[in-house]
Amino acid sequence: MTHELLIPGQLGLAQLRRLCSAQALPVKLKGACRKGIRASAELVQKAADGGAAVYGVNTGFGKLANTRIAKTDLAILQLKLLRSHAVGVGEPLAENIVRLILLLKAASLARGHSGVREKVIDALLGLYNHGIYPVIPCQGSVGASGDLAPLAHLCLPLVGEGEVFYKGQRLPALDALNKTGLQPSALSAKEGLALINGTQVSTAMAIEALFATERVFEAAAYRALTHGSAIRKSHLEGDDRVQDPYCLRCQPQVMGACLDQMRHAARVLVIEANAVTDNPLVFAEDDALVSGGNFHAEPVALVCDALAVVIAEIGAIAERRIAMLVDTHVSGLPAFLTPDAGLNSGFMIVHVTAAALASEKKSMAHPASVDSLPTSANQEDHVSMATFAARRSQAMLHNTAHIVGIELLAAAQGIEFLRPLTSSAPLESLHALIRTASPAMMQDRSLSLEMTSFQRLVISGDILAALEAKLPELHALQLA
Repeated sequence: MTHELLIPGQLGLAQLRRLCSAQALPVKLKGACRKGIRASAELVQKAADGGAAVYGVNTGFGKLANTRIAKTDLAILQLKLLRSHAVGVGEPLAENIVRLILLLKAASLARGHSGVREKVIDALLGLYNHGIYPVIPCQGSVGASGDLAPLAHLCLPLVGEGEVFYKGQRLPALDALNKTGLQPSALSAKEGLALINGTQVSTAMAIEALFATERVFEAAAYRALTHGSAIRKSHLEGDDRVQDPYCLRCQPQVMGACLDQMRHAARVLVIEANAVTDNPLVFAEDDALVSGGNFHAEPVALVCDALAVVIAEIGAIAERRIAMLVDTHVSGLPAFLTPDAGLNSGFMIVHVTAAALASEKKSMAHPASVDSLPTSANQEDHVSMATFAARRSQAMLHNTAHIVGIELLAAAQGIEFLRPLTSSAPLESLHALIRTASPAMMQDRSLSLEMTSFQRLVISGDILAALEAKLPELHALQLA
């Protein structure tokens, strides 16, 4: 069977895009990293066998770090850690996000600075390769001390507990392991802590949000898109307006600024995806275990907050273009894009829906990272809220995709009133695609189902793929 090679510390955006896809190949770990994994695990075992207190190895956790644990209880300590921390609530995370979390966690542990054994990393990859996706409730992490609750849900199936999705069914993890021939693992010193301490959940959600934003972000390369358009030429030759509204004239500046933010987010998230984010870190070459704060997801939180503003702005300027299209005084088209305004309302309330969605997004774009509630009896007294910052992006993206989908429908309707003039070849091809699912509306009908259909086409990337087929230059706009 063909595999994709997973090289810890060398994950790139293009590979991450492939790996979270439902069509992704199974993965295998690059063999060269196993020496470092073994060395770090041996150092942790040495610490477990010794008499000195080492956080996470023979002590309690968080505020209980000063509580020593007997050697005979070290293994059960790690199991209890998973059980006690698996307290998430809310709807389960989507399977493509869970796939990415599994890979990010395995790749991070395989850097050889976490002290886990090879068999634990192989068990994580076993879940991925067999299509066993842990049920991870979406709420319950503050994005510091790691994504504790969601990662505990991710890793309970490794020991045969918790729930998973397997072949579309939700079932006990042990049943899925039995069906695939996988065996539950017994955890050793520090392994439970290493599994739940990390930023992989918030990072995976942020990366998926970035990819989805990229799919929505297709309002670019305007000259190429409009090249050869007779409609554009008619405006150049016979239109007495001196300037367009900002929603048209300033698109390159607004979208360019958004693209800059997306590129910055991509850089930060690739760094985080390749990082070792548990605690303490294991440095076998120095015979040292060092406590630190790599589990704090502030970098993820800040770029997610910036990404939220980007998502809001993409929708905001698209809503303004819809408003322009339905306003006969600005567009020069029939009022509300209907030939018999008054008897017909046309796109009047369709625009109201777009305005409602745009307004919702403004509230949702409030920075999550500025809020911090101390946890663990004030030991963990500053948190990032990165997990929520990433999670709310999904709802915002669905809103923005609705607005962009509405804009596509409104623009297609506007073109009907400019015939026999035609637009450019790529845009005429897109117009034809729109018309296969949504006929021109010359008499009022409910557009609700069609609006939802186009929202899905936008969020899935199918609209962008259709344009790229006619205009390959658009593909170059992808972040990687």
